[in-house]
Amino acid sequence: MKKILLFLTVVGAMAFTAVQATEELKKVEAEKMTVMDAYNGMSMILSGTWSLSKESEQIDTTGAHKNKAIAHLLGNSDAIGTQYKLIGRGATLQESLLPNTKKTMVTMYHCNSYKNCTQLKATHYCAKKNQPEFLLNLEETTQDKFVFDCDMSTELCQSADDHIHKMIFELSDNDNHLKASYLAWKDKKLRDKHSIYHFDRM
Repeated sequence: MKKILLFLTVVGAMAFTAVQATEELKKVEAEKMTVMDAYNGMSMILSGTWSLSKESEQIDTTGAHKNKAIAHLLGNSDAIGTQYKLIGRGATLQESLLPNTKKTMVTMYHCNSYKNCTQLKATHYCAKKNQPEFLLNLEETTQDKFVFDCDMSTELCQSADDHIHKMIFELSDNDNHLKASYLAWKDKKLRDKHSIYHFDRM
């Protein structure tokens, strides 16, 4: 009899745990980030100026920080490595990457409609002399990670031309450290060399 009671107790506990897990999953789904949430979060967290982290902190990159045009920025807490600011009365987030260097690039992030934001778009004005367009990957995006995929409805993203094909922005250290990855694509596959940088909030 004791064994039966123990078995029923264990089964009951397992069923209760499963119900709890299901309820928690429902809560997570209900609180799932919307596109506008992602835009607002990105705008709030990234806005401001960032310095290019010192060389020892340039981890998991492919050496883009060693480019002669930007080497003087490494570890220089007084020099802007990247900058984000809202323009157009908050409707667009402007990113100025490596300003005042030969590698200066700008990316503009905005909703397809600010009143009814169903897609977050980006256009990257690249040193490769092209302008790939991106869409937010909401499935891979979290509160401290923003992911953009090349818009495959555009000619450049479908082409074999050398271009940035994916952008990933990862925050850490209480949102004071940023790893910005601009993944390059050529001949319809990822290249070995990418533009990946670490930044610290100024």
